[in-house]
Amino acid sequence: MHELTETELAEILPGTWRIAATNFPMWLSGERLQPQFRYGLLSESPLTLSDEVAYVTTEGEEKQILGKDVLRRGEFVWRGKGLLSFARSRWHVSGADEQRTLLVIRFSKSIATPPGIDLVVREGSSYPHLRRVVASSTEELGLSPEDFASLGWLGV
Repeated sequence: MHELTETELAEILPGTWRIAATNFPMWLSGERLQPQFRYGLLSESPLTLSDEVAYVTTEGEEKQILGKDVLRRGEFVWRGKGLLSFARSRWHVSGADEQRTLLVIRFSKSIATPPGIDLVVREGSSYPHLRRVVASSTEELGLSPEDFASLGWLGV
């Protein structure tokens, strides 16, 4: 697996990604459903993205967490908007499949969250046997066997 360049990240990330597997308690609790990320390109240098995390509550209400990501020394620094403007976290893409429609995103520990992994699939992409695909591509995706074993699969 090679590390994605700033240019590759600017080409790949914009768009909508659904979380297919994760080890984050907030997505595994069953209280937040259908989680997805929407990234928009704000600037190429430094690479800056708008960041919207969307999900549905168990009552059917759509919720959003808005922020902005700036690439610094190989990782994104996320900063929330509005009431979350004090919140920050760090993340990076640790791997991608050949088509760049399946990514592994690693998050560092923050004040509000443990370190974790989200496996995301680009909206409109189909992976009928996603677990099998990921299991046979762990090195390419930057996942250890322990990482793979820690993942909970969301509706897959």
